[in-house]
Amino acid sequence: MEEKDFLSIKSWAEEDRPREKLLLKGKAALTDAELIAILLRTGVQGSSALDIAKKILHKVSGNLNELGKLSVNDIKKLEKGLGDTKAVTIVAALELGRRRQSSTIRELPVIKSSRDSFAYIYPEIADLQHEQFFVMFLNKSNKVLQHKNISSGGVSGTVADIRIILKSALELLSTSIIAVHNHPSGNLKPSQADKELTQKLKDAARLMDITLLDHLIIGDNAYYSFADEGLL
Repeated sequence: MEEKDFLSIKSWAEEDRPREKLLLKGKAALTDAELIAILLRTGVQGSSALDIAKKILHKVSGNLNELGKLSVNDIKKLEKGLGDTKAVTIVAALELGRRRQSSTIRELPVIKSSRDSFAYIYPEIADLQHEQFFVMFLNKSNKVLQHKNISSGGVSGTVADIRIILKSALELLSTSIIAVHNHPSGNLKPSQADKELTQKLKDAARLMDITLLDHLIIGDNAYYSFADEGLL
């Protein structure tokens, strides 16, 4: 073992300290022991956090799966001086890793038509008794990154702030948007105000290289699409 292994981490060159090394070189550059040392934060008398991390790994033959099976009390027994806090931190980190590995990657829905847009948003907007304005934010592959309720109104109207819409689009790095609002009356015909808002939103979005793909008006299990009607 090299001499520097027995020195305090703070006395090392910055690029060799686990936390600093992660910041400088990225997480993939760290060994298992260095990652555990970050979790431990501090060592105990006579041993640095990295010393302890190496000893812990040695006692499980370097097998993180075996380490993940251990309880808090089991981990405390691996090395003298390990208390509840350090052991709990290790157990929690390994449990997060297990849950990440077992979780499925959420596939973002893809919008290819006005029907797709309607199917995506309708469950949320179907039973509303007052007007609400939503915006769907999409990436360059037309996958929905997120949707937001921009504003709420009464039974006869709502006002959408274009600045709020574009601010959200920029924060999400969205390349296109789809506006949606409901008509509780069931009348799908766009009002003059609906047409004017659509044009303003389209023009403002274009200035930021964001495309307004559509504006849907949703009624009783039906919808009106500005794009389908050639109004965009």
